[in-house]
Amino acid sequence: MSDAATTDLYEVTMALSYLREGMTSPATFSLFVRELPPDRGFLVAAGLESALDYLSGLRVGPEDVDAFASALHRPPRDLQPLLGMEFTGWVRAVPEGRIVLAGEPLLEVTAPLPQAQLVETYVLNQLSHQTVIASKAARCVLAAAGHPVVDFSLRRTHGPQAGFQAARLGAMAGFTGTSNVAAATALGIPAVGTMAHSYVEAFPTEEEAFRAFARCHPGPVTLLVDTYDTESGVRVAAHVLRDLGEHGPGSAVRLDSGDLGALAVRARAVLDAAGMPDVHIIASGGLDEHGVDELVRSGAPVDVYAVGTRVGVSADAPYLDSAYKMVEYDGRPVMKLSSAKASAPGAKQVFRHPGCVDVIGLADEPASGDGRPLLETVMRSGQRTGIRPTLDECRERLAADLAQLPPAARRIRAPIAPRATPSARLSALADRVRHGIEAETRAAAVRLWGEERTVYGSPRSVRR
Repeated sequence: MSDAATTDLYEVTMALSYLREGMTSPATFSLFVRELPPDRGFLVAAGLESALDYLSGLRVGPEDVDAFASALHRPPRDLQPLLGMEFTGWVRAVPEGRIVLAGEPLLEVTAPLPQAQLVETYVLNQLSHQTVIASKAARCVLAAAGHPVVDFSLRRTHGPQAGFQAARLGAMAGFTGTSNVAAATALGIPAVGTMAHSYVEAFPTEEEAFRAFARCHPGPVTLLVDTYDTESGVRVAAHVLRDLGEHGPGSAVRLDSGDLGALAVRARAVLDAAGMPDVHIIASGGLDEHGVDELVRSGAPVDVYAVGTRVGVSADAPYLDSAYKMVEYDGRPVMKLSSAKASAPGAKQVFRHPGCVDVIGLADEPASGDGRPLLETVMRSGQRTGIRPTLDECRERLAADLAQLPPAARRIRAPIAPRATPSARLSALADRVRHGIEAETRAAAVRLWGEERTVYGSPRSVRR
């Protein structure tokens, strides 16, 4: 099977039905986040490049048809209309690394309806997962207040692919290194790491472990000092580093458990007393932006923060309330009116004003004042319109947007999330579409049931 089979079954059945009904006119779907997770003041757009790779390579092959048929318990010949389907549409999207707010589209797909429907799950999966991780990573960088942050998440991310993405997104957010060798090699990210507690336990003493590690890895080394007693471990590390002459810039001790703030103070005192002010202290062990923020606020003498599990899975907010909704079909704007899940009709654009004051307008309306459009055309006729951006370019975009974000939204504790507002044209279109849907629903109720019937779940009189 190819990636074409990475979809939900209902998308297969809908795409097949559309083909059989001859409904192949262009449809536009908008991907957006309804509400930000608790304790988030912003999101960082991410996952677009993975989605574009998928769309540009999409082709439903015989093995995919067989998989669809097996899942539906139908003969393969019934699924033959899907064979050979490729993505031939357009994509407009917010580039990776840009700040985005609730309610505004991260991406819009315009393609023949069966194609636009079949790709929903993969596109939604990539943007939702990577956006939530990138947002968590950016908050860690903000919390660190200029101190380096490195990625130690691979062991507990939800699979190797997710670990690779976490390393890339951390680098995009401003992390200075990763322990993930594959990501470091493929993406040109500095590789960082030290030893595990098992390494220390394998030797008769901490000192023997530290000396053996230094012999194997000449140059600046990082020694894990809390396997047994942290303060004692720091003293042993200082002794070994002095003997080896490895107490200049680059060498470090790592604290991985306990009261990291208090232990960092003691470790700094031991190192300074030993004449080693240049030996750094690295803190790890269950850290995310909240733990980093607490240590920074306390004035703990930590030089580098290593974040892992809680960031790699975005533990406090592991998902987004994201949606992929049709907003136009065959030139007709459409919308959803479900309670608490209403969508806005029509293809859209987001106009950003200074200070991340965003207005959501229609795609064909001009920007007002100093607003600048966020969504760019990134795919045309199924092909990318430009080259893949570098990590440096994405990182620069994010840094520029964070500088414009209101301080209240950048806060780690109790941030205030700004929200995009609709333009007058979008609001007017939404009103017209809503009224049209409601009028047709009432008329249909009259045709079916007469004047006195239940409409929208509550009894009401229906007049012609």
